[in-house]
Amino acid sequence: MLFSSIPFLYYFLPCVLAVYFLIPGGKKYSYQLKNAWIFLSSLFFYGWGEPKFLIVMLFSIVQGYIFGLLIEKFQGKKKLARLFLSLACIISLGLLGYCKYADFFISSVNSVSGLSIPLLNIALPIGISFYTFQILSYDVDVYRGDVKAQKSFVALGAYISMFSQLIAGPIVRYSDVADQLTQRSHTLDGFALGARRFVIGLSKKMLVSNILGELVSIFKDSDQKSVLFFWMYGIAYALHIYFDFSGYSDMAIGLGKIMGFDFPENFNYPYISASITEFWRRWHISLGSWFRDYVYIPMGGNRVSKPRWIFNIFVVWFLTGLWHGAAWNFAVWGLIYAVLLMNEKLWSLKLLKKSRIISHIYVLLFTIIGFIVFDSSTLSEAGTVISSMFGFGGYALTTFDTLYYLKSYAVVLALAIIGATPIVPMAIKKLRANRVCGAVIDIAEPFVLTALLAVCTAYMVDGAFNPFLYFRF
Repeated sequence: MLFSSIPFLYYFLPCVLAVYFLIPGGKKYSYQLKNAWIFLSSLFFYGWGEPKFLIVMLFSIVQGYIFGLLIEKFQGKKKLARLFLSLACIISLGLLGYCKYADFFISSVNSVSGLSIPLLNIALPIGISFYTFQILSYDVDVYRGDVKAQKSFVALGAYISMFSQLIAGPIVRYSDVADQLTQRSHTLDGFALGARRFVIGLSKKMLVSNILGELVSIFKDSDQKSVLFFWMYGIAYALHIYFDFSGYSDMAIGLGKIMGFDFPENFNYPYISASITEFWRRWHISLGSWFRDYVYIPMGGNRVSKPRWIFNIFVVWFLTGLWHGAAWNFAVWGLIYAVLLMNEKLWSLKLLKKSRIISHIYVLLFTIIGFIVFDSSTLSEAGTVISSMFGFGGYALTTFDTLYYLKSYAVVLALAIIGATPIVPMAIKKLRANRVCGAVIDIAEPFVLTALLAVCTAYMVDGAFNPFLYFRF
């Protein structure tokens, strides 16, 4: 079930929220009932398309819950606590590895060895990368003593399976919402802010990302490519994936706010970055911080010898790439960023600070190239696209088709470029500082949001191009 679908928006969500707010608040049992309802509705949401995957998710939740209790119980006996943590990690990562990477490793072995080991053809449970990381961080934090083990299976189940952020994040750590599972406030202002954030995210997805996705598909199907068209594709795809994923994160954060939860921000205008280091502090923030706290720092971080530090960075980024997908293009995509980050840390970061213009061009160029690798089916395909962008593919500089599609999508490309910067919120903030302008904005905002929702609904009814890219991760 997609957030950007009629069944979710006009059937599932209203029913869930109606029952949720009919449960009286203010009492301890009230939150238990609300958590139980979130858990049940989330299981329904997750099982809507593939009920069989509920078994995988429920098993993951059960083992995470049991090991959390055992780790805390034997906290005074470090060897036993470490044993239970190791078992929790082995089971969670083993399940993720089997479902997501088994066929990848088999096909890789076949390619290298010339063998013909049959593939398992395992269907990937949607969102398994996200909820596995949440379970792992929960058990590790219990082991570290950062949080108390959750005694209520329903509360932990509600946290892990919460439909608002289950499928594509952000990766919400248990420590972020532990207190909110037992006590949270529900206000009209919170509901309004959450609804506003949800509609903005839905609009980013439906009115920007989906339309840019159409341009990407047109490029791939075209037999009239040109150098300019390759650049249009690279720019369109980079914006497409940003508005797709940040739009989903906005919707998830908004839904959480409606139900009284404060989820962490996941994007902070990454395309205004002046270095790749800064870019990854602004892009998919919850994933970057997860790898930092649960992989990079435990490996020693930068408090080790230089060779080991370089090794740590390459391991983290290799894993970051593979987290996104079981294919070598994702691994190479991660390693590209490892090389760029190492280059910045060792040599070029000081040079980049001398010119904001050059640094921005550098970031945008390598971001576009990186996402071309990310989107390609094979590394050779990525190489062909990238070389063609720089005139080495034998293509004309432009064609009639290229100019036609450039004119057709110029408005949405321009809006996407502006929307990927903080120009609009900064302008609104300045206008709000003026009492008259602020009053006009306050009056107009509900009408604008309603109009956006209506347009998005029209696109949904029309059945337009509407996938979520990160559902496959």
